Amino acid sequence: MNASKRTSKPGTRGAVLRTRGGLSLRLDVRGMVVGALLIALALVMSVVLIGTGDYPIAPVDVVRTLFGDGTMAQDFIVNDLRLPRVLVGLLVGASLGLAGAIVQSISRNPLGSPDVLGLGQGSAAGALTVIVLVQGSPAEVAAGALGGGLLTGLGVYALAWRRGVQGYRLVLVGIGASAMLTAVNGYLLTKADVVDATRAVVWIAGSLNARDWNQVWPLLSVCVVLLPVVFSHARGLRMLEMGDDSAYALGVRVQRTRMVLMGSAVLLTAAATAAAGPVAFVALVAPQLARRLTRSAGPNLLPSAWMGAGLLITADWASQRAFGADQLPVGALTGMLGGAYLLWLLVTERKAGRI
Repeated sequence: MNASKRTSKPGTRGAVLRTRGGLSLRLDVRGMVVGALLIALALVMSVVLIGTGDYPIAPVDVVRTLFGDGTMAQDFIVNDLRLPRVLVGLLVGASLGLAGAIVQSISRNPLGSPDVLGLGQGSAAGALTVIVLVQGSPAEVAAGALGGGLLTGLGVYALAWRRGVQGYRLVLVGIGASAMLTAVNGYLLTKADVVDATRAVVWIAGSLNARDWNQVWPLLSVCVVLLPVVFSHARGLRMLEMGDDSAYALGVRVQRTRMVLMGSAVLLTAAATAAAGPVAFVALVAPQLARRLTRSAGPNLLPSAWMGAGLLITADWASQRAFGADQLPVGALTGMLGGAYLLWLLVTERKAGRI
């Protein structure tokens, strides 16, 4: 593209690039800067996290080892033991952040995250069913989590359907489904023997411990397939935030777009949960923080994904360093911090008269 003019219109954010052929492209400068900073945060924390553990490695040695210039011991620790865990954390955080941005835009509600809709609980129910009833292998548990999340997503969407799906009804149905699935999960734990119950409790805490390349490749494959689908519908998602009537008037196929994007959000959440267990509140918090930093309307898909990745990697580092020898599962730490954020969000929304 040969940009012939660079302008900034009054009342619009960012710069507009125009070509002599009549094409134009608006660049949100603040959003691009925030996105670059979030990418830098995620990468820096990834290097710090790889160097953290019983065998500490300096950040410069971590980078040198990643480029193939480390010692044999450093190469084994970095590339075989710690790098897969960090990659799983980045992919899980990005998947949850992206899924949260989609669901919050579709429901037009800052509380409408996959956590609130019960998708995480559905995945947990699928995994617990495999653990308790058939004592399945880790791969079978992951498959159970994926299936549970998909069935929950289909059930919530079908129950919320009444000549289309409205965001408010979707959130209410999701809250009910989450409560029911929480009860089911509790019942499954009471039916388990000691060994299975211990295994189930460890899984539902949400953790990145002992994650290896077997979790990286399936989750990466899901992201590679779904990201083009999501971003090809980004314009329709932005139009949906203005309401169904406005979206229809602008030529958006509302129900088809909503179904494709909700399906993508369900798959991203289910795949992330299958890889790391239920990691609470990242999908709720990441899109809200990204929107506040970019100060941009719309779903903020990319900033939400990078915010989710940065949050989860930072939380995993904190769970290893902030509690001494008593390391927390990362899901427990995000649950505590996310619960405090949810209370603040409820108070803020109530004061603003939106709930």
